[in-house]
Amino acid sequence: MTLTRAGGLAALMCAGTYLFGFALLVTLLAPLGFGTDQIDVQAVMAFNHQRPGLLTVWNTTIYIVNALALALLVVSLSARLRTFDPGWASVAHAIGLIWATLVLGAGMIANVAVEKVSALYPTDPEGAAVLWSVMHSVESGLGGGNEIAGAVWICCVSILGIASRTIPSATNFVGLCTGLSGLATLIVPIGDIAGAVFGLGAIAWFVLIGLHLIRFQRQA
Repeated sequence: MTLTRAGGLAALMCAGTYLFGFALLVTLLAPLGFGTDQIDVQAVMAFNHQRPGLLTVWNTTIYIVNALALALLVVSLSARLRTFDPGWASVAHAIGLIWATLVLGAGMIANVAVEKVSALYPTDPEGAAVLWSVMHSVESGLGGGNEIAGAVWICCVSILGIASRTIPSATNFVGLCTGLSGLATLIVPIGDIAGAVFGLGAIAWFVLIGLHLIRFQRQA
């Protein structure tokens, strides 16, 4: 399997992890308030105690699996864009790997939080709630509370795609809109909405870039 095709499959895997995450977010996890500023910590504690395995699977999929697939996609796209502009392709490469590292770190912290809170909750529910709140804040800072690293990387790839004409225009347009929505997560009043738009836009962009890389490989 070539690096280009592997990158395309990795992009589709990234989209799949986002879809899985959204599916659980709006169904089983909806009452907990994840993805909003209204998280019910006590409900999270009870859910974590009853179904820690589900939260571990969710964290592993949306963070760890996503980060590993993302790293492969970053390398694949950088290798392709480097033929047009080696310098800026290297910058995009670095930013993309930073994003993948942050996402991976967030997943590890989230899974450790599940484990530690599960052990503490039966004897000290209040302490478990405080511990989870602190660890969740760190997790959000790395991989969920804002989307700056991902937004900058997607924008860089899209701009290079436009300049080099190596990526379809529609894909670049979706990428730029997605990246701008990610940057908008810095604006507190619209942070949650911007984050949701970024997530949905990223799904579309991952699918488009994945299909492009796979088709490009078939034509090569």
